[in-house]
Amino acid sequence: MCEDDKEIFIFDTTLRDGEQSPGVSLNSEEKLAIAQQLSKLGVDIIEAGFPIASQGDFKAVQRIAKEVKGPVITALARTDPKDIMAAYEAVKIAKKQRIHTFVATSEIHMQYKLKKTREEVKKMAVEGVRLAKSLVNDVEFSAEDAFRSEIPFLCEVLTQAIEAGATVINIPDTVGYATPAEFGEFIKAVREGIPNISKAVVSVHCHNDLGMAVANSLSAILNGARQIEVAVNGIGERAGNASLEEIVMALYTRKGYLGYATGINTRELYRSSRMVSTLTGMSIQPNKAIVGKNAFAHEAGIHQDGVIKERETYEIMNPEMVGIISNKLVLGKHSGRHALQLQLQKLGYSLEGEVLNKTFTEFKLLADRKKDILDEDLIMLVDSQLIGSEEQIYIFDHLQISSGTNITATSMVGMMVRSELVEEAACAGGPVEATYRAIEKVAKLPVKLESYSISAVTEGKDAQGEVIVHVSMGEDIFMGRGLSVDIIEASARAYINALNKIVRKYPELVKAPENI
Repeated sequence: MCEDDKEIFIFDTTLRDGEQSPGVSLNSEEKLAIAQQLSKLGVDIIEAGFPIASQGDFKAVQRIAKEVKGPVITALARTDPKDIMAAYEAVKIAKKQRIHTFVATSEIHMQYKLKKTREEVKKMAVEGVRLAKSLVNDVEFSAEDAFRSEIPFLCEVLTQAIEAGATVINIPDTVGYATPAEFGEFIKAVREGIPNISKAVVSVHCHNDLGMAVANSLSAILNGARQIEVAVNGIGERAGNASLEEIVMALYTRKGYLGYATGINTRELYRSSRMVSTLTGMSIQPNKAIVGKNAFAHEAGIHQDGVIKERETYEIMNPEMVGIISNKLVLGKHSGRHALQLQLQKLGYSLEGEVLNKTFTEFKLLADRKKDILDEDLIMLVDSQLIGSEEQIYIFDHLQISSGTNITATSMVGMMVRSELVEEAACAGGPVEATYRAIEKVAKLPVKLESYSISAVTEGKDAQGEVIVHVSMGEDIFMGRGLSVDIIEASARAYINALNKIVRKYPELVKAPENI
């Protein structure tokens, strides 16, 4: 890439690093839906997964490579030949394919994790890149923990990786240790220390442990990086990654100062954010930049007065630019299939056939329980069709609660277990706890509730409640999500959703109905 090029490539790792967030486990349908939305958003590269990690991850990457058009589809691999071959087999069907291979270059990683010498690490890098290059034209090489590596050695490794065929070299701040000024200087020094740097695109992958991932990424751009690795909502390991929406809108809003642009369709940012939040179960904090519910809210009287008179007094971005929708009334219980289809099209959904029929059925059920159906309700309704779209062992059927002040709560829960109805009742201090005890009596799984949160999807007394739970079994944590106008029902659905994820991973734990 030329020195004066002004386009920044957006490399999205939501489906790889993002899915490594504790408690997040996406099924194949959910991953495909996110990948298709990322394509619609206009990202340049989708890192679809780590194929060697599991057969499920391999198949998900392979399906994305087959069905998602537009972006480059890449898969992560260590420099081990088995990893690289698995990555190739997963992405080879993609029209635009890339293999992303990596090895650590910091002293602490080489000594304690790899237990390798510098010469051994250089050899691993070269051989890994060379093998990947023999399979695909586009090869990315990452020096894991690059920022804590010694610059002369890092430059040696990256120079040899480019000689071996790497078309992209990635310089990660793997543990989020850098600050903006020094990271910019670091990128500049590394670029100046690589004689063949003109043959490769410089990429950065910044983590957010100190809250500076976006700032560090922007500093890297000003010092020669042309690919930025990000995740929707900034999700990822530990404190997460640089946030896609924040990077994109910083470049868009401050283009006059920064001087760079992306090919992102900014009007799809909010839609992408909501989908990822829904499918991962990771709620968006209200004050999250760009996509948080308070990002364009004004409480102070002076602010409200200013915005009314001139929006730009307190808003540096137009909410419509990022796809923020108004919670206007759109449909009701008497609305027909065609009206639903047209409104969904306005929201960016093209549903037909059986998918539309199923969505319409769910819409009618919701309309019977909720008088006013808002745009946000429709978005959640469609995205919820993807939740648990794989075969479910446990299916919520019905619920009956007896509860009140100063009395013990009783809950009777009915669940379908392998197509047979099983009912159990339990008592506890409150209706949610009683419901969870009843569900546990049905499933008989050794689980522990780690966290429980509830939020309203829309405004009003009849708003749908969204419940997110994290459940542990041993060292594993599983996320569950439920949605209903009844918060106890939403709570039950969330818990059952989490239990289904457990038995998908450990099918031997499922008890036959006659043994429950």
